[in-house]
Amino acid sequence: MNPINYYFKLPKGEKPTNIRIPEMWYPGIRQYWKKSTSKRIYNPIFGIKAIVIHATAGYSSDGAVSVMRDGKASWHWLVPDENETEHGNIIWACAPETLAAWHVRNDKFHHDVNGGKKKVNHWSLGVEIVNSQENDPFSEWQVKITADIVKYCWAKYPNLEYIVSHAKLDPLRRTDPGTLFPWKQFKNQVLDNNFDDMLVFNEFVKERPITETVKADDICC
Repeated sequence: MNPINYYFKLPKGEKPTNIRIPEMWYPGIRQYWKKSTSKRIYNPIFGIKAIVIHATAGYSSDGAVSVMRDGKASWHWLVPDENETEHGNIIWACAPETLAAWHVRNDKFHHDVNGGKKKVNHWSLGVEIVNSQENDPFSEWQVKITADIVKYCWAKYPNLEYIVSHAKLDPLRRTDPGTLFPWKQFKNQVLDNNFDDMLVFNEFVKERPITETVKADDICC
């Protein structure tokens, strides 16, 4: 399946409730918010219409966060790679949901998504999955926890409707989350009505040094 076709709409009616996710703030991330996020131009609850799924084109959470540190791009959640100790345990919260993260260029859009509105960052939430996109399969946990993030948002945001790949919004420049992301499986897990009650950490932990960097052009926006 071509990533430019990764897209579905959440059904109206029954939706999850009390969904929680095992998130913790990435160490030291707060200091990067000022130069890598913006105030939303839409209501931060009722204005959220979409979740955009990305992959980092890198091998570590540290490498991804180096881009945020440099003020080039940002996202709300980062899903660790299977080679990282956090894999299977927690996801990294990287930007407050109330702020617009910089994960899609302002001039990009698709007519299928929110009536073709631009400035996607202001009415969406961004999820980055650590994955090189080069012969790098996604783990079962990465797919499931990404689906759980969507369920959490679905329960929280009354007007959330669109789940879409970065590639669909910016097909000439982006291919993420890539052909190896099992979109059908992911969609089924979002819609399976198995609404697990998961623990929220959402704590700040001590800053740690960034040991890898990634080019901004390789990750998002």
